[in-house]
Amino acid sequence: MKNLRNVAIIAHVDHGKTTLVDALLRQSGTFRQNEAVEERVMDSNDIEKERGITILSKNTSVHYNDIKINIVDTPGHADFGGEVERVLKMVDGVILLVDAFDGPMPQTRFVLSKALALNLVPIVVINKIDRPGARPQEVEDEVLELFMDLDASDEQLDFKVVYASGKNGFAKLSLDDEDVDMKPLFETIINTVPEPAGNEEDPLQLLVSNIDYDEYTGRVGIGRIERGTIHNGETIAICKKDGRVENIKIGKLYTYEGLNRVETEVAKCGDIVAVTGVTGIEIGETIADVNNPEAIEFVDIDEPTVSMTFSVNNGPFAGKEGKFITSRHLRDRLYKELERNVSLRVEDTDQSDSFKVSGRGELHLSILIENMRREGFELLVSRPTVIYKEINGVKCEPMEDLTIDVPEEFVGSVMEKIGLRKGEMTNMAASHSQAGYTRLEFKIPARGLIGYRGEFMTDTKGNGIMNHTFMGYEPYKGDMQTRQRGAVIAFEQGKATGYGLFQAQERSTLFIGPGTMVYVGMIVGENARSEDLTINVCKEKHLTNTRASGSDDALKLVPPKIMSLEQSLEFIGDDELVEITPENIRLRKKILDPTQRFRQQGKQQ
Repeated sequence: MKNLRNVAIIAHVDHGKTTLVDALLRQSGTFRQNEAVEERVMDSNDIEKERGITILSKNTSVHYNDIKINIVDTPGHADFGGEVERVLKMVDGVILLVDAFDGPMPQTRFVLSKALALNLVPIVVINKIDRPGARPQEVEDEVLELFMDLDASDEQLDFKVVYASGKNGFAKLSLDDEDVDMKPLFETIINTVPEPAGNEEDPLQLLVSNIDYDEYTGRVGIGRIERGTIHNGETIAICKKDGRVENIKIGKLYTYEGLNRVETEVAKCGDIVAVTGVTGIEIGETIADVNNPEAIEFVDIDEPTVSMTFSVNNGPFAGKEGKFITSRHLRDRLYKELERNVSLRVEDTDQSDSFKVSGRGELHLSILIENMRREGFELLVSRPTVIYKEINGVKCEPMEDLTIDVPEEFVGSVMEKIGLRKGEMTNMAASHSQAGYTRLEFKIPARGLIGYRGEFMTDTKGNGIMNHTFMGYEPYKGDMQTRQRGAVIAFEQGKATGYGLFQAQERSTLFIGPGTMVYVGMIVGENARSEDLTINVCKEKHLTNTRASGSDDALKLVPPKIMSLEQSLEFIGDDELVEITPENIRLRKKILDPTQRFRQQGKQQ
């Protein structure tokens, strides 16, 4: 189809993909002149808006000079790499977005390697050129080096470069040009990205690369028509992953116009469409012609590297705050998530109320937990653990490529901590992007990073920048100690008092304030020493007739450290759990009763 282009925007997290799509939508006439449009309009779900990150890949389209450009916005975080790998099968070209200040980052390498492996045509957009300290020409050289490192072909090395500012809505082919509009980027997409291949007359083939869910019509299969033509309401064949072929009638057929799905009677090869009425369809399956059902090979999604145990909340406060609290609710919700989250795995365990959930990283799993919490679920989750593999009879573990930008005065403490976590330094150089910063590159076991981010931010006083991507499996590196400090544990159930907390704060960092309801075995703070400390935070000061100078002064409490979901998951040890309800996130010991806990520790020693 000569009047169609399919392109995906790929980049490292926070390099401005969604903001660039905003500018393209605005300048293509998608919105009315007087239409109120919020920022980052593609980030439609609440968590995406709050965190400013893209989690789910989404489709949109713009029209420019009678040519329809289908654009796929992809996540930038390594934990959502499965989303990127899938959607690259829907497009013929990619816009590689690189920050003019930061330059290529670890995730830039990851997404570019996937795009080059599929022989997609790259356009490099150096974004945020209006940012103070921007260095677009140096970044362009760094991008060329990255292409060479990834063994790009001669055609791929001859990429087009566009300089842009998505926030201010302009793009240009030379830094000397005026800042006008996004026209140079539109022109580059049309002239560089090839038209979709395929013949409209051939039998139908459509690869399902994404799944959506509609409350009224059920599952929605989204994908690109590789060849042939599809009609609204026609009977099609679904080539299942196990080799079976099912015939089914399409409910409705949609194409993308701007941010909306628009019903259409017919769609031809090359277009990205959404199909309803296809019950039970899964990502990676092929919608084909009834008389000639041929399956398309699907891209292999990288395997999960981290797992957690999700279980029913059995604590003293269970059922008081959530709507969904039984193992049946928990199991149904987790298996429903598998329908659209291809890089997730869920397994039943030998306990009926516990499930092993595996994903691409802590963030990947914490987003699922946060969504469940907002839906009204109560659950317990264990500390993230890495998934080991046996390769040629050798126990192997997942390794991460870690890049750290840190002020020079903190280099020593960062290197010491990474060394304790079995990290090996691969490179050390002055940071290109920030004066006075040093860039450190390490190869580190994935388990060494669990729980490290909070420690890293403390060590660098909030000035460090840390990024990591999965690099493969290597032989097991040996045991390591991660958490250096013990927990402060509540001694009895009740309401925490200022007097009780005052006694505890001298020896610990508290996670709760006065008035908080606690129970036996609940973690209320972090001990200054390595062993656990059991304290009665519900203790009240008994009144007496005796008065003494100074003893009745107002107690001064240090404000508690309120733990977010991610911080809680990083903090807990192997014998601890995070209790998640719609209203609270609590930390607790797996065994609440102190006597049983001591007995268990004695057996292990």
